[in-house]
Amino acid sequence: MEIQTEPSSEAVRAAASVVMLRDGDEGLEVFLLKRHGLSDVLGGAYVFPGGKVDLEDANLDLQAHLDMPIQALHAALNEPELDEHAGAVLYVAALREAFEETGVLYAQGADAALAELASELLREGRAFDEVLAMMRLRLEASRLQPWSRWITPSVGGVMRKRFDTRFFLATVPAGQTARHDDHEATDSVWLTPRAAMRQCWDGAIELAPPQIISLAHLARHPSADSALAEARLRPPPVIRPESFEDDQGGRVVCYPGDERHSVRERALPGPTRLHYRNRRFEPAGGFESFFLDVPPSG
Repeated sequence: MEIQTEPSSEAVRAAASVVMLRDGDEGLEVFLLKRHGLSDVLGGAYVFPGGKVDLEDANLDLQAHLDMPIQALHAALNEPELDEHAGAVLYVAALREAFEETGVLYAQGADAALAELASELLREGRAFDEVLAMMRLRLEASRLQPWSRWITPSVGGVMRKRFDTRFFLATVPAGQTARHDDHEATDSVWLTPRAAMRQCWDGAIELAPPQIISLAHLARHPSADSALAEARLRPPPVIRPESFEDDQGGRVVCYPGDERHSVRERALPGPTRLHYRNRRFEPAGGFESFFLDVPPSG
């Protein structure tokens, strides 16, 4: 994974991502997609479904195609500086990306057959908003629980494009199955958060820091209901990673609550800094320190 060492000239793009959850035999599981190796954003890495906000998202008839008033959706984001329409559009982008990348349709009355019919229309070249209008679908924005907001750093990140991404938690609707599209993503898997992190540690899969820190957070929850309940009880934290070089010239990315971060209040559980070494991002205290509430020093 390439580390960006020069300031980015890219504008920060609004984006949205859905962290899909389910309860498996070993507890909470998370759905991960493997980005196509030629993708210009985290190619080859395993990520949560999501992408940037499109113009069509903003042009959607929100009153006709969302199951909640835009005022309520905006309030859940806890971003008073953001206007209500722009807030609702983030939900639309999240729901569209989830559908395009996984085939999961968060819409009222949508079962596997309806989701497949909508997917066929999409493959025929229909735009998402056109599919919604043709099928008279109302998106279930109410199923998305705002969880966190990550803003790509201008320097020290793992990609040159910068995003302001809102992460939402959601379970998969009954009767539907998440899958990769064999276009933007070449593989997909359900894993417990700890198993996903272990595979990354062992070099079997590649994860970027937002996914690593998010999985470390989710690893503290035994079930999807537990994670969703916690998210409802607090406003989504804003995470602006900051980077510096350690004494050996290695790259370190730190997060709110770390002594080197400009924000002293901790935003998430788990380590407050990751070192890039051994071709992976890791905390100073080793794998198990991902699951400690007190960050290691160093």
